[in-house]
Amino acid sequence: MTVTASEAASRAAEILSRPATINGLTVPNRITMAPMTRMFSPDGIPGENVLSYYARRAAAGVGLIVTEGTYVGHESAGQSDRVPRFHGEEQLAGWTRVAEAVHAAGGTIMPQLWHIGMVRNQGEPPFADAPAVGPSGLRIGADEPTGKVMTQADLDAVIGAFAEAAAAAERIGFDGVEIHGAHGYLVDQFLWAGTNRRTDAYGGDPVARTRFAAEIVAAVREKVSPDFPVLFRYSQWKQDAYDARLAETPEELEAILTPLAAAGVDAFHASTRRYWEPEFDGSDLNLAGWTKKLTGKPTITVGSVGLDGDFIKAFQGEGAEVGSLDNLLDRLERDEFDLVAVGRALLQDPEWAAKVLSGRFDELAAYDPAALKTLS
Repeated sequence: MTVTASEAASRAAEILSRPATINGLTVPNRITMAPMTRMFSPDGIPGENVLSYYARRAAAGVGLIVTEGTYVGHESAGQSDRVPRFHGEEQLAGWTRVAEAVHAAGGTIMPQLWHIGMVRNQGEPPFADAPAVGPSGLRIGADEPTGKVMTQADLDAVIGAFAEAAAAAERIGFDGVEIHGAHGYLVDQFLWAGTNRRTDAYGGDPVARTRFAAEIVAAVREKVSPDFPVLFRYSQWKQDAYDARLAETPEELEAILTPLAAAGVDAFHASTRRYWEPEFDGSDLNLAGWTKKLTGKPTITVGSVGLDGDFIKAFQGEGAEVGSLDNLLDRLERDEFDLVAVGRALLQDPEWAAKVLSGRFDELAAYDPAALKTLS
C-alpha cells in the first residue's frame, strides 16, 4: 500500500511525540539532542551564546538535551580551555542559567560528565602540567605507555570528581546526568581490553574491566536523589579505532552491562555510527536494542539519524543529505529502544524537531560542515 506524504508526516509526529520515562523524569517526547563538543566556552564557562544554543532547540521541540561533554573536577580531565567544565563557581553559575533557559523553553536537560584520560596531550590547558592518565598509560593503538598508570588514589579522585559533578547538577537544577563511557575516553579505556592491561581488580575479564565504571555509577547514585536519572553512554568503536569492539556476542555485552545496571544506571545511551546497522549476527537489533533486551533499561539510540552519510566524515569536511526516518520509526514502534539522539541534523538546523513533529519534511536541510564553526 502506498503511503502518502501526509500519512508519513502524521506517523512521524505521532510516534516521536510520545513521552518517555527515565526513573523520576518524564521526557515530553522521544527526541534527544546528542552531546557534541563545540568549544565555545572560554575558561570553561558557558555564556549567553551557549544558553541560547540549547534553549533554541528546546523551544523547537527537543524533549531531552544532553549537553556537550563537560570536564569533571580532576586536573587531567581535559585539554581545552574552551570546553565547558562542570566545576567551579563561575562555570556552575553559567550552567545554572542554561538549565533555567531550557526549562523555560519546555525541555529537559542533562550534562554529560567527561574525563578524556589518555587522549590528553600534556601541556594543554586548563591544567597544563597535569599528566595524561589511564588504566595502563596506553593510548589507543600503542604498545608502550606514554602516560601515567592510575593508582588507587587516582581512581578514587576521579570517582569522587564524577560524583561531585553529579551532585552539583542536581543542586543547580538539571534533570539528570550522563556519564561519558564511550569513544575511547577514560571510562571506555578501562572497559576495552586494548587499553586496559591491568592485572589488579580493575583489569582482566570484561566484568573486572567494568569495575571502574560501575564504581563511578555507584558513587554518583549515592550522591544524588533516588529518582534523579543517571545515564551511561557507551560505544563499541573508539576514536581512531572504528572497528574496535567491547563485545563480540550478546553474552559478552551482557557481562559488561549487568554490573553497570546493578550499580544504578537508569538508561543507556548506545553510541553507533549508523543506527540502522545490526549489532550481532542473526538479529536486526541495533546496539541500543540489544542493550534494552539484555538489561531491561530504557535506551537511547544514535548514529546518523535523519541523514545519509557517516558522521565521522563531517569532521573531515563532508556534508550529508537528508535521509528517511521510516526505519527509525519502525524500530520505535516495536519498542526496540526508547529515545532517539539527533546530532548533525540538529547542529545544522535548530528547528529540526519542530519541522519533523509538524510534518514539514520538505523544509529539512542537508548537513553542511560549516555548521561546526558556529553556535547558531
